[in-house]
Amino acid sequence: MVRAIYPGSFDPITLGHLDLIQRASKLFDSVMVAVVGNPQKSALLPFETRAMLIERVVSDLKGVSVRYFQGLTVDFAKQNNVSILIRGLRAISDYEAELAMAQTNKQLFPELETIFLMTKPEYSFISSSTVKEVVRLGGDVSHFVPESVNSYIRQYFSRGAE
Repeated sequence: MVRAIYPGSFDPITLGHLDLIQRASKLFDSVMVAVVGNPQKSALLPFETRAMLIERVVSDLKGVSVRYFQGLTVDFAKQNNVSILIRGLRAISDYEAELAMAQTNKQLFPELETIFLMTKPEYSFISSSTVKEVVRLGGDVSHFVPESVNSYIRQYFSRGAE
């Protein structure tokens, strides 16, 4: 059984993330979407909410599960007996940072293999950071995130949360 992990902040999950999860679910027996809590980043949505939203949008995908954690991804991978790490690449600018991260992870956990999946062109400009900025400025993100995520964000921010 080939198990993979797709870690990220997913704050919020975008159509690009979802596309990678769907494609990875066809390549591996199981894919664990791992929501990473990063205290260095300014979060739009609480940690648990991000995991709940991902669970909603992947509920129909076979072999996909959602977990959340804090700490090193390599430690989480070891604890869950996962040796494949999935990362998405939108543009050449992503490659440099992702390569450095993959090499660092390889030093920390030599059995961990990083697999890069290219984002489809129609999603190449979408990032969670951009979505967060648009949301915080009151804009429409319906073309960037799954419908259930868009609905949740609209309701969440109409209540004055932030």
